[in-house]
Amino acid sequence: MAVVAAWAALAAAPTLADTAAVVVMYHRFGESDYPSTNTTLEQLEAHIAELTSGAYTVMPVPDIIAALRDGRTLPDRTVGLTIDDAYLSVYREAWPRLKAAGLPFTLFVATNPVDRRSSRYMTWDQIRELAAAGVTIGSQTATHLHMAAADEERNRRDLELSQRRFVEELGKAPDLFAYPYGEASLSVLRLVRENGFVAAFGQHSGAIGATEDLFYLPRFALNETYGDVDRLRLVANALPLPVSDMTPADPLITGANPPAVGFSVAPGVDGLGRLACYTSHEGKLAVERLGDMRIEVRMAKPLPKGRTRLNCTLPAGQGRWHWLGRQFFVP
Repeated sequence: MAVVAAWAALAAAPTLADTAAVVVMYHRFGESDYPSTNTTLEQLEAHIAELTSGAYTVMPVPDIIAALRDGRTLPDRTVGLTIDDAYLSVYREAWPRLKAAGLPFTLFVATNPVDRRSSRYMTWDQIRELAAAGVTIGSQTATHLHMAAADEERNRRDLELSQRRFVEELGKAPDLFAYPYGEASLSVLRLVRENGFVAAFGQHSGAIGATEDLFYLPRFALNETYGDVDRLRLVANALPLPVSDMTPADPLITGANPPAVGFSVAPGVDGLGRLACYTSHEGKLAVERLGDMRIEVRMAKPLPKGRTRLNCTLPAGQGRWHWLGRQFFVP
């Protein structure tokens, strides 16, 4: 009955477009020796032109999170910008361009590389300069560790160290978090919640909607290979696929492999027969529909060690797509 009541409340709520946002993720800019995490300056400038075209509302990520927490509506095609790792090219290349365009963003910082004064990373003075200008600073731990593979005590120490360094250098601890490499588990999600964060992001693709777990939010990664303006336009127009009862609940896979993946789609989402799901290790997967709204995704191959991403997409009309993503981690 509780599930029925929840879906009934959702059906009476604003439309998917009214309660949706897309968050994108960058790392480096103009660093062509790291193409998998780099965005060229030409790509960045094309993205800025697209995002300032009038088709989108680019909002500070904390404002998006607050609206989702409070159940408030968001403008259609709301976009949030995040940048991971505090590389020096953020300060030299991205920030001047984003500032000139009036585009807010969140910078996720792992504190140890900054403390070591690594040559490719920003300094604390530069991070303070960004924070003073209105850039949101988030945490990405102290050591940028593989949290899903680490024990709870190590994760706890790492979080406590990073939060202490933020207070010492910036005067306050961040309340937004990004899992290094996007790797997480239910126990890691719980630990992040217990350490005072209000929301946390992975590195799996997908649009954010009212049913999303605020402590494992998706982001679309943009880089040299997957970063032309057409891809930005595609993902910035994505809509959430509202689901419940997702299995496996834990993104850390320590039991049956391949896992039994399934979810229930909210009533009102049409055309489920056109739903397609893919993984990075196997390609297109078999999709089975049970009853009206239950979907089971069948993998033929075990997930390999490390990270595997699942993407499920469904046409939403007018060139837009419902997009659901998950990342699984096999230690």
